[in-house]
Amino acid sequence: MAIKITDECINCGACEPECPNNAIYEGGAMWKYSDGTSLKGKYTGLNSKETVDADQELEPYDMDVYYIATDKCTECKGFHEEPQCAAVCPVDCCVDDEDWVETEEELLAKKDSLHIAD
Repeated sequence: MAIKITDECINCGACEPECPNNAIYEGGAMWKYSDGTSLKGKYTGLNSKETVDADQELEPYDMDVYYIATDKCTECKGFHEEPQCAAVCPVDCCVDDEDWVETEEELLAKKDSLHIAD
């Protein structure tokens, strides 16, 4: 499943640079599929099923605290043994998102779709 950041977030920003998919954004910040990935052109999110231009700015998930773009979160599968955001969070607010239950195979497929080899 994807990871989410709860309202207990203290906005320290420790999680943001740890994400290999660049899926973590500051509250209120627009996000793009192309941020930190190799995506170009049209892309369909594997969770949202929404097709957009990879460089299109999308609405923030949260205005007040850091958030994770679900369509980019792979729980660090294929990069690390555990979600790095949760590993560095000083207040343990990076938790499983029960709304997005995914198998390891689905998470690895998402990773592969975000990081297309040239």
